[in-house]
Amino acid sequence: MSKIHETALVDPAAEVADDAEIGPFSVIGPKVRIGAGSWIGAHVVVTGRTTIGENTRIFHSASMGEEPQDKKYGGEDTELVIGDNTTIREMCTFSRGTVEGGGKTIVGNNNWIMACVHIAHDCVLGDNIIMANNTSLAGHVTVGDWAILSGYSLIHQFCTVGEHSFTSFASYVNRSIPPYVTVSGEKAKARGVNTEGLRRRGYSAEQIQQVRRAYKLLYRSGIPLDEAVQKLREMAGEHDEIKPLVDFMDITEKSFIR
Repeated sequence: MSKIHETALVDPAAEVADDAEIGPFSVIGPKVRIGAGSWIGAHVVVTGRTTIGENTRIFHSASMGEEPQDKKYGGEDTELVIGDNTTIREMCTFSRGTVEGGGKTIVGNNNWIMACVHIAHDCVLGDNIIMANNTSLAGHVTVGDWAILSGYSLIHQFCTVGEHSFTSFASYVNRSIPPYVTVSGEKAKARGVNTEGLRRRGYSAEQIQQVRRAYKLLYRSGIPLDEAVQKLREMAGEHDEIKPLVDFMDITEKSFIR
């Protein structure tokens, strides 16, 4: 028995796994690929060169893979790639990439994305991320594994949101967020370490203490940034949990919240 509802419009060129389910009045374009076990709800539009992995659920009225909202976009054959085991709730909008941004928007595995979230062109999301209702990412944003973005958080273009970081409700983020750091505010400021998140993910008391030491170096020591980073490098030689902070300092191209 077909799992494609009789009112759905699925282009014959689309690649849909035999056990994938597509709900009523959904529209699936010719360049779309949908993996095994995935479920597409009602009134969902999936278009462009969009790949959806296995066991991913997309709820009603979502728009996946539409043209990027970028005036420079000229119809190029860019992509949206969504991984496995990800939940995408009602009325989310994910755009394809642009040539200038590498051509791909990427959403990883095991992510929990709530209603009305917007992910713009050329964003790259890792795994195990939570994005609460009405969170928006501008273009070219990178979000690390296990980050949590609370409702109505807004992330400016080209920012990096570090792994295990946390944004409070309605945070406006116009600079990058280092790993582990909690931020909040209309112009988001650092408030401390996401200790509760680290506990939930199995970090030991000693590991959390080392992360706190690193935070104090960056935010409370008053020493110049170059000196703080050098001390972080020394800490990372003995404590693996500090390495994400060092890597962040090496690769972030945008100023970070400090």
